[in-house]
Amino acid sequence: MRPKRARIAAVGLAAGGAIVLAGCGAANEGSSAGGESSAPSSNVSGTIAGAGSSAQQAAMQAWIANFTGANPDATVNYDPVGSGGGRTQFVEGGTAFAGSDAYLEGDQLEQARSRCGGSVIEIPDYISPIALVYNLEGVDQLKLSPATVAGIFNGSITTWNAPEIAADNPGVTLPDQRIAPVHRSDESGTTENFTEYLHAAAPDVWTNEADGNWPVQGGEAAQGTSGVIGAVKAGNGTIGYADASQAGDLKVAQVKVGNEYVSPTPEAAAKILEDSQRVEGQGDTSFAFDLKRDTTASGTYPIVLVSYLIGCPQYQDANTANLVKAFFSYIVSPEGQQAAAQAAGSAPMTDTLRNQITPVIDSISAAG
Repeated sequence: MRPKRARIAAVGLAAGGAIVLAGCGAANEGSSAGGESSAPSSNVSGTIAGAGSSAQQAAMQAWIANFTGANPDATVNYDPVGSGGGRTQFVEGGTAFAGSDAYLEGDQLEQARSRCGGSVIEIPDYISPIALVYNLEGVDQLKLSPATVAGIFNGSITTWNAPEIAADNPGVTLPDQRIAPVHRSDESGTTENFTEYLHAAAPDVWTNEADGNWPVQGGEAAQGTSGVIGAVKAGNGTIGYADASQAGDLKVAQVKVGNEYVSPTPEAAAKILEDSQRVEGQGDTSFAFDLKRDTTASGTYPIVLVSYLIGCPQYQDANTANLVKAFFSYIVSPEGQQAAAQAAGSAPMTDTLRNQITPVIDSISAAG
């Protein structure tokens, strides 16, 4: 059975309002938000609104800036209210699209199908590796197996020179020093995905189900991604989990996958979708995935956050349909994915997945 997914806002919940970009101002922002990436002119006009995941916020700013810069008659609004709020607004017909750190399920899936004319589009547009960041004097490289990671964070492995860590790091001098694990104090998409990995990859050691709230007593709790990073930096012998783009100058552990140890690079994170199965029963236009967290595929990094772009195959009017189609097309394009990588440190979508998704986007149309 698939682990439960928390209906939560993801990393760095934004307190501000919607992102609203259009016309010349957006074009000016595009150069800073999206780097050298640019969107092609699609000759579309009008306004669409979306809401949802705050994990996608930085990427969405870059996408909107570049897209509206190339299409000055188009306006795209995005409110980073959190995944749950975004899904609710979408299924109730309040927005043209949503961003969500979990795919649609149950009643919400049925509501979305009803709203969209029978099926719904779900695209994994934002993939971000979650890094194991650590601060341990004298240890510049660290390798950890899934069971060792689980033991560190459930408190059963308490010192850095423990036999389990030594076995993962032959020839490395490990200090006889107490481990200080750091976890999120707030409900978090990062925690949800990290605990899902632990449960799948080391079930004998990590017996808790996946959860957006940290389920283990002990260790140090810190608010938000910045809090975890700050707590790890401030200590010695500390280790935590955080979006890889926020690791800064902290050292990052490699994780054992099969017979090799893999770093949290964007390329390695994106590969997990190629080794994972699409969720059954979602429909042909959905690319929702049950992530294979216990993968042994070479070069794949399994501790990732995957966030979805949700839309309809059909809209009530042609103008909305054309604008959504053009915007979605830019997001999944190599240029769009590179803009997100530059702005947010996310993992660009693979060509294999893009080639499967593009025909679905191309088929977006107006009802009737």
